[in-house]
Order: sequence, then C-alpha cells, then structure tokens
Amino acid sequence: MKLGVAAGATAATIVGASVPITGMLEGYPVLTGQAMRYALGAAVLLLVARRLPMPSWRDVPPLLGVVITGMLGFNAVLIAAQQYAEPGFVAAVMGGSPVALALLSRKRTTSALVGAVVVAAGIVLLSGGGSWHGPGLALALLTMAGEVCFTLFAVGVVRRLGVLGVATWTCILATVIGAVLGTFVGGWQVPTPRQGFSLALLAVVVTALAFGLWYFAVNRLGSDRAGVLIGLMPVSGLATSVLLGVQELSLMSVLGVTTVALGCVIGLRRGAHDAEGAHHTHDSGRVPPKSTIANGSDAPAGVVAP
Repeated sequence: MKLGVAAGATAATIVGASVPITGMLEGYPVLTGQAMRYALGAAVLLLVARRLPMPSWRDVPPLLGVVITGMLGFNAVLIAAQQYAEPGFVAAVMGGSPVALALLSRKRTTSALVGAVVVAAGIVLLSGGGSWHGPGLALALLTMAGEVCFTLFAVGVVRRLGVLGVATWTCILATVIGAVLGTFVGGWQVPTPRQGFSLALLAVVVTALAFGLWYFAVNRLGSDRAGVLIGLMPVSGLATSVLLGVQELSLMSVLGVTTVALGCVIGLRRGAHDAEGAHHTHDSGRVPPKSTIANGSDAPAGVVAP
C-alpha cells in the first residue's frame, strides 16, 4: 500500500506543479499541441515498455473513454471553463472529483468516502471559491467529469494491459485523434522555443511519468482510495505559485492544505470494517506477480522507469 500511496502522491504533485508550465502554451492550438505532447509521451513510454501488449476489442471502448473524456476532452473543457468562471471556482468544482470517485467505486469503503468529503472541503478552502457566468458552471462540472473518467475508465483495462500498456495506448490514441481533429480545429503551428520546452516537459514528466505512477496507484489502492490523493494537486499548485512569487500564502490557504492532508489520512486509513474485505476490495484485480509491468503487473520495479 505504501508504494501505491507514494506513486499516487507523486503523480498528483507533478500534475499540480505543472500548471505554470501549461500556462506557457497560452494561445497555442489546443488539439494539435496535445497531439504533439502525447506523441512524445508515447515515444518515451514505448522505449520504457519495449514490448507493448495488444488490446482486445473489449479494451478499445475504455481506452477511447480515457482519451476522449479524460485527456483531450478534459484539457479542452478546462480551457473553455476558465473563460466563463474564475480559476478558483473551477478548482472548487473539481474538488468534488474524490467524492465522485469514492461514490462510483464498485467496492467503495467508508473511510475513503469520508476522506474524500474532507479533501473536497479542503480544496474549496484552498481555491477560495470564485464566481461564474453563462455556461461556467456546466463547463466546470464537465471538467470534473473528465477528471473522474480519466481514472474510472482505466480501472478494468489496467488490470488487463498493465500500467505501461494503458498509458502508452492512450497516448497513441490521443496523438491520432488530436492530430486529425486539430487539423480542422485550430490547425498546426510551429512552437516557439518556450512553447516547445513546455510541450517536451509536459510529455516526459506529466504524461509519461505521472500517467504511469497514477495508474499504478489506482491499481494498488483502488479508485476510491487513490481518489483522495487528487487533493494534492491544488496543494502542489499552491506551493509552486508561492515559490514563484505569484501568490502569497494566506491563513485560509494553510487551513485548506491542513484539511486536504487530514482528508488524505482518513481516506487512506484502513479501518476495522474496511480491513475485513481489504484483500477482495483492492487486490482482487491485481495481476500475478510473475508478469512484467508491461504485460499487466504492478511490480514496484517497473514504476521507476516511466
């Protein structure tokens, strides 16, 4: 469990800290930019995996679900949402992601649900709320849905294809779909050195590394427990903003960080009732330890590589 928590926390921290890097792409075509990012990410993952498992027909719908809703769709809707709502409002709505994951988990635990609610409250405190107008609320809710779908669609297929298999295939599919759609919507544009640096960093660190770590965590902990770690994303974003001098650390922010931390502790705690069915709840879908991570294993040795 400790490896799963460490992997999930690291992935969430990376994603949260990448917000300033994503901001360097302002004004760049969204879809073709993502296509280039995921193409480079797929290349890195292929080098690591070496041998890529072939998905069956039943794996295609969830893989497409991850790509359309949790990757391409999420980023597009997130950008649109911030045109009609303050970033704090969008972040506050996305704070409901851990609760949604806990409720939608097939074998949810009480501690994970309570922890998710506490994490959500902490995210609201951290973001400071905010206002919206027009379709801002609907777009914020769609952003939250994309965040949830990125995890839920992958739960079953990760057990069949493995962590690197799912991360690689979703990047390949996102590259193809993003390139085709982006040709007609937004077009292609040669990135500036600043934009190229951003795309490369997002591809290698946020995509290749963080995707693998996150799916490893979901496979180890279950979607309900892993979901509470999403609260570390805004915490990491806050820390990065404070270090860069673009935001001051307020008492409300400290209270929000403390609340998120408390929620993570509660959500990851295994109580007496949860422990009774722990093996079946979180380990029933894990692959045999003899297989490699590229073929479906969650062996710790494969986590460092992405």
